[in-house]
Amino acid sequence: MEYLKNNHYKIKHIVIIPIVTSLIIPLIIFDIWVELYHRICFPLYKLPFVKRSAYIKLDRFKLPYLTFWQKMYCAYCGYGRGLVYYWKELAAQTEKYWCGISEAKNPGYISPEHQETLQFAHYGDEINFQRKYVEKI
Repeated sequence: MEYLKNNHYKIKHIVIIPIVTSLIIPLIIFDIWVELYHRICFPLYKLPFVKRSAYIKLDRFKLPYLTFWQKMYCAYCGYGRGLVYYWKELAAQTEKYWCGISEAKNPGYISPEHQETLQFAHYGDEINFQRKYVEKI
């Protein structure tokens, strides 16, 4: 029993690692699909491409003091986390193009910060919406 107590940390990770790493499959599939969307639709929307390398940075695996497995997981996290931030920016630009109206203020709901930085029309402000979107069509 003492052995299990001392190795609880290792056992927990052995059980979790296959679940965590299996996410690479949907990440790669979705990455390909979203990149196709980005490369096909953004030129049609006349939106500039989002620079992928600004979001995905794989550098921590180069640290010499990490073990092989630590380097692998650092690369995995850099790719996965960066990819989600990249997708978030693509979604923000798409949302701005199609319907840049910020959400109503609701307690407990965290509005995406891009609605402010991309200057979405404020919720309920029909004049601002008309000026920003309808007149451009």
